[in-house]
Amino acid sequence: MSKLRMFYLAMSIIGALVPMFFVLGWTQGNSLTGLLSAWAANGTGTGLMWGLIISASVFAVFAISECIARRDYFPLVALLATVMIGLSCGLPLYLFLRTRARA
Repeated sequence: MSKLRMFYLAMSIIGALVPMFFVLGWTQGNSLTGLLSAWAANGTGTGLMWGLIISASVFAVFAISECIARRDYFPLVALLATVMIGLSCGLPLYLFLRTRARA
């Protein structure tokens, strides 16, 4: 495995663990339903939330179009990680899966 692929894998793992650490720490004593209202509590949070939504949407369109063009659909697994965890996990995971050797 190349150093670049190891970097993508490491960043995907870090991109899953670091945000989850903060989200799970916040939910101690708070409900998950209050998470969206907490993100929209002020202009800064709302701006960051919309920035991530737009970036994740652009990434999804890019990933789908690339997978269709290459006829390699396995990297689309990264879209699940993007929806369930976030762009910080999904994008490096997509790059890791896309750069694998195909038979």
